[in-house]
Amino acid sequence: MPTNAQPIFEIRGVCKSFGAVHALRNVDLTVHAGEVHALVGENGAGKSTLMKVLSGAHRADAGEVRMDGALYAVTSPVQARQRGVAMIYQELNLAPDLSVAQNLVLGMETSRFGFARDPRGLMREKLALLDHAQLDLDLPVGELPIGTQQVVEIARALVSEARLVIMDEPTSSLSAADAEALFRVVRRLADAGIAVIYISHFLEEIQRLADHYTVLRDGETVGTGDMAGVTLQDIIRLMVGRELDEMFPYTPHEIGETILDVQRLKGRRLPEDASLQLRRGEILGIAGLVGSGRSETVRGLFGLERANGTVTMRGKKLRIHSYSPGKALRDGFDLLSENRKEEGLATGLPIRLNTCLSSLGRLATFGFISDRAEREAADVRRKQLNIKCESTDDPASSLSGGNQQKVALARILHHDSDVLFLDEPTRGIDVGSKAEICRLIGELAARGKAIVVISSYLPEVMGVCDTLAVMYRGRLSPVRPMADWTEESIMLYAASGRLNEDAHHAGS
Repeated sequence: MPTNAQPIFEIRGVCKSFGAVHALRNVDLTVHAGEVHALVGENGAGKSTLMKVLSGAHRADAGEVRMDGALYAVTSPVQARQRGVAMIYQELNLAPDLSVAQNLVLGMETSRFGFARDPRGLMREKLALLDHAQLDLDLPVGELPIGTQQVVEIARALVSEARLVIMDEPTSSLSAADAEALFRVVRRLADAGIAVIYISHFLEEIQRLADHYTVLRDGETVGTGDMAGVTLQDIIRLMVGRELDEMFPYTPHEIGETILDVQRLKGRRLPEDASLQLRRGEILGIAGLVGSGRSETVRGLFGLERANGTVTMRGKKLRIHSYSPGKALRDGFDLLSENRKEEGLATGLPIRLNTCLSSLGRLATFGFISDRAEREAADVRRKQLNIKCESTDDPASSLSGGNQQKVALARILHHDSDVLFLDEPTRGIDVGSKAEICRLIGELAARGKAIVVISSYLPEVMGVCDTLAVMYRGRLSPVRPMADWTEESIMLYAASGRLNEDAHHAGS
């Protein structure tokens, strides 16, 4: 890539404040055509704010942005898209009931004699660039796998003749296979001369994909350079401003008596019987591919999906076939959903109310909820989890994705249940905060909480959990101590349903 060419974008001294909060302070960033430029930083470092300045959602308070050497001043996302800037958010922005073709031109429709034009040739050309030339243009997008939906989102950017594509945590909801396909797409975009700004907390992805990097910390540019000349430890040091020696810090905890006994759990999306026992102070991991039934297992136990089986909690048999989340909360369960946008948070409500939502009765006097008590409780959790916000009166939607995840965890901490189902607890969280969350999980186990952790990131599962079971197409493996598993044996079962000894016997 010729770095001596005119940059497509130059950002110099950009500042942006929201009230007393300085989101950006004199930020610099340079991006060239045909480059994959990684933008990294902790949650709240200013990455999303900077990208919203580029995509027209925010206007900078100071500094300048130049595109092809000329001043770039847009006042809306529509104007930015017309100038060739496309933003692909972590939560995809598609209309699930509309067809692929309709989504590809949504908001950019052209007409002739009053009829909307359908430029299928252009659509096919852009989909071919993404290795999806045969995709059915008339199929509703909601019927496509999540990885293919992401391809549609990227193709829409190409149909709009984007010159800069911004990807915000693009692999956070993808399987390993879909992530690999996305990496190939990103390189194809760069090879076609399109600039890509790639935001991810998975630093291994950054190292693999990016040509250059820029690190933000507390709204400032603290480092930039060629990816080839830097180590992951160097980037982490820039991100957090200190050495991070332990990615998965260990808190001593003792495993006690069985608190939850699940036998022959079965549901609509759990075709095989699942059985497990969970003990006080135990951190049990459930691994497996996306769609294997991991989430459906804990959702069935929490009453979010219909299930049958024999479930005993503290010696009491539960009527799991007619269970509900309300009953689950009263019985001592709690769930951190993998889908924080639609299930984990009420994003339009204040942070303080989201924190206390599961336990408002404790804050009520004669049926009236004390705003003061709610604020005090939320402030305790805000400090405990280092949630970056101006006030807990702010709506949860005003926070970055990682800070929203912390608010979802704050609700669980405040409710204080005995059995916790944590589905992708560190999704969308930066490397420093991941270490904090892993430490918190260990502290909860030390307090006697029984915890189930579902994660797609194997180093995290292996670094945090005491025991592990793996899900394959709705079938759960036996629970084993973590020492009995390797990454290879986990992936073998996740991909084939075979344990190591099964593979050995099959080959003998």
